[in-house]
Amino acid sequence: MTNFTKTNIGNEGRTELHEKLSLTGAEISINQLPAGSGVPFVHSHKSNEEIYGILSGKGKAVIDDQTVELAAGDWLKISPAAKRQFFAANDSGITYVCIQVKENSLEGFTADDAVVY
Repeated sequence: MTNFTKTNIGNEGRTELHEKLSLTGAEISINQLPAGSGVPFVHSHKSNEEIYGILSGKGKAVIDDQTVELAAGDWLKISPAAKRQFFAANDSGITYVCIQVKENSLEGFTADDAVVY
């Protein structure tokens, strides 16, 4: 048994990696919206915060009735209770990664969680 899982994703509109990589501590999805389109629903979470990274294009997020403009290179953390919806700009599609993790669950990170050999 190996200590890693590898996958390759294509040009799907949305790919959830929890199944493809057998994730046990996070949900990660890659999302693509064509120009002028949007996620067709508003949502929030019970206990998971979401971290969004804009990989290419531009658009906006509406978070609790506040509009946040988004462009490649932007990163955004949204608390679980916030209501959110994402849209591509009318003249540009948008590709983003969404990382979903339980709020306040991070106990160690980077060097604090590393074992150096």
